[in-house]
Amino acid sequence: MQSIWILADQLSPDHPLLNPTNKSDSVIVFIESLGRMRHRPYQKRKLVLLLSAMRHYAAELKNQGWRVDYRQAENFTIGLKLHLSDSGSEKILTIAAAEWQARQQQTKLGERLGCVVEIHPNSHFLVESYAPEEKAGKKLILENFYRAMRRKFGLLLDSEGNPIGGAWNYDAENRKPYHKKLQPIPPLSFSPDEITLQVMGEVEQKCPTNLGTTAGFDLPVTRVQALEALEDFVENRLADFGPYEDAMSQSEPILFHSLLSPLLNIGLLEPREVAKRAERAYFEGKAPLNSVEGFIRQVIGWREYVYWRYHKMMPGFHSLNHWSATKSVPEFFWTGETDMHCLSQVIKRVMATGYSNHIERLMLLCNFALLSGINPKEVNDWFLESYFDAYDWVVTPNVIGMGLCADGGVVGTKPYIASAAYINKMSDYCQGCRYNPKVRSGPEACPFNFLYWNFLLKWEGQLRANPRMGPNVLGLKHLDESERAKVKADSERFLATL
Repeated sequence: MQSIWILADQLSPDHPLLNPTNKSDSVIVFIESLGRMRHRPYQKRKLVLLLSAMRHYAAELKNQGWRVDYRQAENFTIGLKLHLSDSGSEKILTIAAAEWQARQQQTKLGERLGCVVEIHPNSHFLVESYAPEEKAGKKLILENFYRAMRRKFGLLLDSEGNPIGGAWNYDAENRKPYHKKLQPIPPLSFSPDEITLQVMGEVEQKCPTNLGTTAGFDLPVTRVQALEALEDFVENRLADFGPYEDAMSQSEPILFHSLLSPLLNIGLLEPREVAKRAERAYFEGKAPLNSVEGFIRQVIGWREYVYWRYHKMMPGFHSLNHWSATKSVPEFFWTGETDMHCLSQVIKRVMATGYSNHIERLMLLCNFALLSGINPKEVNDWFLESYFDAYDWVVTPNVIGMGLCADGGVVGTKPYIASAAYINKMSDYCQGCRYNPKVRSGPEACPFNFLYWNFLLKWEGQLRANPRMGPNVLGLKHLDESERAKVKADSERFLATL
């Protein structure tokens, strides 16, 4: 008898270890680790999604004739020991965990359990079977990585292997700001069934002090629902996804985004099938090339790139701090109680729902943290705890890498910083804010403005060496000595209040 251990983020419809010919001599084991649930004050909606999806997945396997052992334990090791004792299994098969630390723990399982443990590649990521080559001494940037992935998996290519439309990247067409005339169709919502309601009650009981609430939970938790969510996005939002993927709105939290990341991250959807479905929408005339290309770039470009880069940079990734930032995450990151309207609205939304779109994460939250000198590891921890699609493999390269550039420009190629002018252009957040986005210093000035210029002044020498930061640094010529002094003084006063 052998056991197949499936983790909560490995709920793939084509799980590589679930060979029907092995049903007679295999038992599937699922473990809800109470210790893991309490490791951080994780967003409650994330816990409900994970546990409900895993219970539904286990029930489906039972219906398919698999023998299933589903149990709760204080930790995974205890749960597996009890399982082995009860089942009589002599071997455990599992696929490699997505997160680095969990993968290290897997390698020690055999010694801890006293049995054979086989760890198979994680087939849920395309780069586990194919990864573009990175030449020694030369960094492989995202764009080249993305093009290699497009070629390998045959996406949006003509018969000669060239990009359809003549260009690989249509990012220049995808920078339209939010405006009131936009009328996005909200994503499908899924009413909790009996299993999900049970999970919601247990999460509130066992993790009462965790972030967020289970109330109003309406995410997909099964493969069938995940496919419905994918179709809903393709039919109703993909066409406008590209042009408005960087837009932000206080009244439209989703806009034209897919809301598929949590489903991809736990395996209910596969990255290649999602990319192929978007490609088919282009060929069917349902979505323009710039939208489809932009979406595919996020799925098989950026998502695969950060996973690949994460495993190359671990275990030291969490300690990177290129800008020597030492401030703690301010209290308002957990309450949203700040006069900065954009941050207040987004943080309150995150606390309530576990979600904000990618540009709000990058150009509001990370932008503020970088300009304010907040410790990268603390910011990373906040993201891990606050979002329903947060996992170490995706948060760390996005936050410590791209968002805070604390890796010195390995994941990204520059620090993504901006003043209030960018926020005012791309969103409606500045409306109703007590700060003026057009004022650089003084009591009416938006903190994003003086913090931005203060950062440029502080790191001018280093930023000049980055060719992509040239236009930003050149803007300093418009600040005379008096204005520079005001920017520094305003920044010091503001940062002292955090």
